[in-house]
Amino acid sequence: MRPSVTLKVATSLDGRIATGSGESKWITGEEARLEGHRLRAAHDAILVGIETVLADDPALTARLPGRSVDQPLRVVLDSRLRTPVTAKVVGADTLILTAAEPVAIGSARVERVESEGGRPTANAALAAIGRAGARSLLIEGGGQVAASFLRAGLVDRIEWFRAPILLGGEGRPCIAALALAKLADAPKFRRVSADPVGDDLWERYERS
Repeated sequence: MRPSVTLKVATSLDGRIATGSGESKWITGEEARLEGHRLRAAHDAILVGIETVLADDPALTARLPGRSVDQPLRVVLDSRLRTPVTAKVVGADTLILTAAEPVAIGSARVERVESEGGRPTANAALAAIGRAGARSLLIEGGGQVAASFLRAGLVDRIEWFRAPILLGGEGRPCIAALALAKLADAPKFRRVSADPVGDDLWERYERS
């Protein structure tokens, strides 16, 4: 049985995760970011793509005030092994999945998986994460990674934090191209809740 998959996005009202120049800290407020850390703590693994690592250098740890947290497995999709050894995400609890010949990157584990078009496939990545012992996965970025899992029909839930700002067409979209031939092909989800969190709106969806 494959790990369950939750896609977490934090966007502007028009679905942008950053300005055209790449500025993204912080679109959502402190309360929404705290809920994001609670989501991290509730999952066995967290996944981002290499572009997120290079742009933001995230630690991908769960940090909750006043309590210790069992840290999730940190996973990076890195087709050409561009993860710097100095990146905050690199550690013994890190799995880097690649389409290239594996090389050492600090204490992280590097695994070559099936690829398509030079990128690890979503199915192969999820299988590797399952082999690592994770039963639940939180995807945090970026748009290409989100699109690949959506195209493969692997996203079970969406946790969407929407900030009351607009970034316009030059902003970076939260979902890359899905290559839809017709509207009926669009991935479909059912909204199960919508709640204010600070100045932001937290929407939760489940796959239809």
